[in-house]
Amino acid sequence: MNKLTALLGGTTAILAGPAMAADIVIGVPNWPSVTVTAKILETVIEQNLGYDVELQNGTNSIVFEAMDSGSMQIHPEVWMPNQQNLVDKFVNEKGTVVMSEKSAGAFQGMCVDKATSEKYGVTSIDDLTLPEVAELIDRDGDGKGDLWIGVTGWQSTNVEKIRAKSYGYDQTMELMESDDTIAYAEMDNLVKQGKPWIGFCYGPHYAFALQDLVRLEEPKHDPAKWNVAQPDEDPNWLENSEAAVAWPPLSIHVAWAKALEEDYPGVANMLSNVQLTTDQLSEMTYAQVIEKQDADEYAQQWIKDHEDEVLSWFTQ
Repeated sequence: MNKLTALLGGTTAILAGPAMAADIVIGVPNWPSVTVTAKILETVIEQNLGYDVELQNGTNSIVFEAMDSGSMQIHPEVWMPNQQNLVDKFVNEKGTVVMSEKSAGAFQGMCVDKATSEKYGVTSIDDLTLPEVAELIDRDGDGKGDLWIGVTGWQSTNVEKIRAKSYGYDQTMELMESDDTIAYAEMDNLVKQGKPWIGFCYGPHYAFALQDLVRLEEPKHDPAKWNVAQPDEDPNWLENSEAAVAWPPLSIHVAWAKALEEDYPGVANMLSNVQLTTDQLSEMTYAQVIEKQDADEYAQQWIKDHEDEVLSWFTQ
């Protein structure tokens, strides 16, 4: 028995008995680090608090709605302000979801591979409005650059549509949406072939370990110029939104159903103390996608390697 389970009284013993529905369901949206974060939380809760945990895939909206209804209990990675509309509705207004005050830092914007930046002088987001820059990444010969802006269903993808309209490069670029694993694999292949790549980038992410990417310069974030709505807030969200400035500072938080505090207070208390770093999340994405490590095995090893850190989640 390790010192964590020893401290908690070896609670894994209560797992014995007939199979039953999961006590706790963790929602898992579709980006690399959240898969590992969810697995780590699942393993920590099962091994040290003795509850049965299940992972279920779902978009951010589905996970928040499920936490509201009680069919899910945990969202491992709420990216703010990407999910601001969901936090406003379920945390601030309805009060059915709680978001941890602890967070990891993050960033997002538009990137270009370093070789393209240096060879063609692509350094600013305003360069995306130039026909000659669009021509660099025009893969299908339609006269517009093929610019990846994110995954369909991500709130950030909608914001990138707003930003493209606001800066004006929606006129020179075809805004592409696809799975990010596929998009970054294409990026890696193109750069290795010496071909230009420009597209959405965010971190923590393994993409920066694959290739040398440079973030495009843009005006500093100004709240007064950041007027962003999501489709569920305004049917004319794109037309009525404007955001010709950089993203605001980002943070990543754990969130959980408010009911968890009464039903499983030990779990809720542990979640309120979870503190992962940007570097740790980057390492997780690299292990998951590039090294193709098994998520279960990686989570088990990560917990062993960070035993004191995990212990602090229970003892603060």
